[in-house]
Parts: sequence; C-alpha cells; structure tokens
Amino acid sequence: MVTIKDIAKLANVSHTTVSRALNGSPYIKEHTKQKILKLAAQLNYTPNVNAKSLAMQKSHTIGLFFTSITNGTSHSFFSDTIKGVNRAISEEYNLFVRGIDDLKSYDTISPMRYDGIILMSQSDTDNSFIYHIREKNIPLVVLNRDIDDRSITNILSNDKEGAMQAVDCLIENGHRDIAIIEGKEGFKSSQQRKEGYLSSLIRHHVPIKQEYSVKGHYDMKSGYQAMEKLMSLQSPPTAVFCSNDDMAIGAMNAVFANGIQVPGDISVIGFDDIGISQYMTPRLSTVKRPVEKISKLGAEKILALIADPCTAAEKIYENTEVMIRDSVKKLEQ
Repeated sequence: MVTIKDIAKLANVSHTTVSRALNGSPYIKEHTKQKILKLAAQLNYTPNVNAKSLAMQKSHTIGLFFTSITNGTSHSFFSDTIKGVNRAISEEYNLFVRGIDDLKSYDTISPMRYDGIILMSQSDTDNSFIYHIREKNIPLVVLNRDIDDRSITNILSNDKEGAMQAVDCLIENGHRDIAIIEGKEGFKSSQQRKEGYLSSLIRHHVPIKQEYSVKGHYDMKSGYQAMEKLMSLQSPPTAVFCSNDDMAIGAMNAVFANGIQVPGDISVIGFDDIGISQYMTPRLSTVKRPVEKISKLGAEKILALIADPCTAAEKIYENTEVMIRDSVKKLEQ
C-alpha cells in the first residue's frame, strides 16, 4: 500500500509537504502541489482514514441510538429513521446504530468514538443517556420526544395534535363509540396520542368509556389482540383509533378473522402513514407523521453541530396530516 512517505521520497519533499498538498493547503507552491497530486494519482494513493482520524482526533462516526430496537420500535419506524439519516450524511461518516437498552454501560460513549449522536428518543428513561452525552461534550440532537433542556436541538412531530385530528375525523363521520388501541406503556408517544384522543372526545362532549382503552405494544400482534378484546365487549365500538399503523393492520386482520368488515361494521384509523397503508384493502386512513423528514433534518443538524459546536440549539416541530382513505365509514345520523 502506497503511503505519504513513499510519495515524499519520490517527490523529494518532506511528508508534511505531501500531507499539506493532499489536503489542499494554500501554504505550498502551486507547481509543488500539482507535482505531488500527479504522483499520488499515478500511484493510486488512497488516504488512511484511521490514521487521519487519529491525527484530527475525529472518529468519523455518527451514533444513531433508539430507546430500544427490539422492544416497541416497529420495522417501518426503524427503517424510515435510517433512510432519513442516510439521506443527509456523506460517505465521510460511518453510521453506528444501537438500542440504548442493549448497552451494558455508557463507558463506550465517548468523544473518541463518536463525532456526534442522534437520539431517536421514545421514553423518559433516555434522560440518563442524554445526561452522559452532555457530560462528555459530544454534539447531540434529540428526535421524536419533547425534552425540557433548551440547550439541546430537539426535532419532533406534534403527536397529540395529530391524534386529536384523527379522532375529530371519526366524530365528524358520525362516530361516538370510539375506542383507542394505545401504544407501548412508558413511551412518550403513547401518552401524547392518548391525550389527543381524550382531548377530542372531551371537546366534542363524547362520553369517555374506560373499557374502550386497550393497551398495545406498537406491533401487529398486539393490535390484533386488542381488537379482539374490543369486539368481545357487550357494546363494541363503531370506530377504533390505533396509535400506530402496525397495530391498525393487526386490528383490521382481527376484524376480518371474525367475519365482519372494515369499514362496513367497524372503522379503523392509524398513525404514522407507513408505506403499506395506502396499498391495503381497504386502504388505511391514518395520520401522516414525517419520521423520515425529521430524521433527515436531525442528521443535517448534527453535521452542523460537528462543524461548529457553538451552533444555536432550537426546537423544531414538523406537522402531522390526516390522510383519509377507505377504512373510515360515515354513519347515517
């Protein structure tokens, strides 16, 4: 493998001069720079990234952490996050993806290992991880969960507002017996979406029935099981708001398995607008949540912070949008 020292020997200059020429330094003569660049091209020289990283005290690695990858994170949410981040970071950086709950300790989280960290935060339990990153002075951007620390860039969608709009839509279509399949317990998104559901019922003076709130885990299986519970009630709901699309898909399958129809017998609306939702039969009505957009913006912000650690922190909200398709029926008054 050709090294800087090999080029220096052939060019009859110091290895420092070669290094400066390859890095575009203005402090060497143009003809010397061109001579070195030509030699490097002829020898098919490629820089040693690890050596460069050590010299610059940079790892060229960005960490993308989730509260948990295996517990409560749907495949679509995970893939949309990665797609968004990958759209923004250049080939100069490696992306390291991990769930916080997989870490035995925070000892490996250091500035030597990460130039910056993007946290897709789903729970308050992440606060100790955030504190550790701040203590180590690693640039940080937190996505998805509203945090109180105004010194950290925070990007999120307004889940409460989105859930409220979804239930408003059901009420506008004549539904009053409206159930909710909640997300994973302890996740901030689950809490906010339930708050939105309740806010809509209260605002429209619709009675709140405790038996219409069933817990799920953000996966299809729990959506299926929750819908079976709701259908077994003495007075089943006419519509169900599911706290994510994966659970909505499971819920719809439970309805079909019991010989009844969506939306003919029961209306279903989800949350997230994952890719498959508009290709189902019936097409799933849902709340479009811009996970990929939030993740791309988070990656852009972490790159800006790495380039300039004094970049001002900000809180950014990306809007949700209700996508009305075929899984909601208008009831006759």
